[in-house]
Amino acid sequence: MALYTLGFNHLTAPLAVREQLAFQPEIVPAALTDLARRQPVHEAAILSTCNRTEVYLNTEQPDSAMQWLADYRHLTRHELEPYLYTYPEHDAIRHAFRVASGLDSMVLGEPQILGQMKEAARFAEEAGTLGTTLHKLFQFSFAVAKEVRTTTAIGNHSVSMASAAVRLAERIFERLADQKILFIGAGEMVELCARHFAAQQPRQMVIANRTVERGQSLAQRIGAIAIRLEEISERLAQFDIVVSCTASPLPILGLGVVERAIKARRHRPMFMVDLAVPRDIEVEVGEMDDVFLYTVDDLGQIVKSGLESRQAAVLDAEAIIDERVAAFLNWLSTRGTVPVIRSLRDATERIRRHEVEHAMKRLAKGDDPAQVIDDLSHRLTNKFLHAPTQALNQPGDDHDLLPALVERLFRLHPDNRPSN
Repeated sequence: MALYTLGFNHLTAPLAVREQLAFQPEIVPAALTDLARRQPVHEAAILSTCNRTEVYLNTEQPDSAMQWLADYRHLTRHELEPYLYTYPEHDAIRHAFRVASGLDSMVLGEPQILGQMKEAARFAEEAGTLGTTLHKLFQFSFAVAKEVRTTTAIGNHSVSMASAAVRLAERIFERLADQKILFIGAGEMVELCARHFAAQQPRQMVIANRTVERGQSLAQRIGAIAIRLEEISERLAQFDIVVSCTASPLPILGLGVVERAIKARRHRPMFMVDLAVPRDIEVEVGEMDDVFLYTVDDLGQIVKSGLESRQAAVLDAEAIIDERVAAFLNWLSTRGTVPVIRSLRDATERIRRHEVEHAMKRLAKGDDPAQVIDDLSHRLTNKFLHAPTQALNQPGDDHDLLPALVERLFRLHPDNRPSN
């Protein structure tokens, strides 16, 4: 068994490719079950965000998992390979730690990825594909992320998609306080954007969500009102700014709906931000003269300009990660000895129980307790040392290696050997 990570991210694959490979949260457990059933994998977890789709594996055959990914998303390996990265054990561990710490994110140091990794681990646990090794990998990753965030400046001078969206809107509208804003979805990213826009005290904020109760809950927290998702088409013309981020596999806003809204607005401009992968707003909408449409990749380019203050912290973070990678590799190396240790303990426990039972019978017959204890200690010593003594006295190909090995196992110092 060995650890591998294979996947695609914002650095290796354009948005058009990433949205084909995205896994909506509700299908991840079923996908993991399918992967475990079809391919020779011992453990698996899927991390799918707007910036990446990655499969964390414990397997001897990572190529088979890539074939599964292609088949599951109805693509060919030829279509995937130009964008794919595959990391073996050491690199897979380091990559997981960097992802959790925000070093591999489009926005350096962003904290949302940590929650998404925790969700990936939870989905794997629900699907029954989170074994000891991946569980330990994720727990290490979360601990490393916490250490990086608390001991370096990687999270200082916050730069986010949400703040970038506000800055872009300010370039288009003279005063955000005069604008009406529609948020589609009620997840974490929408809430972050809503809080950033709320700080500008817009004229109105509306939350449209498929689950009305969740939309109302978010609306109450940010001072907005909630509507049903089905109401968007008839009310879209009312809004100057639209921010969307849902898990819908199909677009929420099509070209026709937006065209009618722009016509009803008499061609007053509309600013739209689509943070979803797959996209919530049809690509063609961005070609309209009166619509300013920005995708997650567009905002990613914008936020890069505000990252200089975090770059100095990267070296500190990388040093922490390197240390923790070594620690995890050490843990992995000990995993192979676990069955041997368990067998050794089981064998010695059987000897102990047998000798204690023998001693108790002697005590019950009235034998001298001091003699029984002395005999018990000698019998235990002889039985524990029988196998290693026998091995040392028998010739064999490895006989010359055994004395040094026994000295190491029993912590014997050569100077303390009895003289002849």
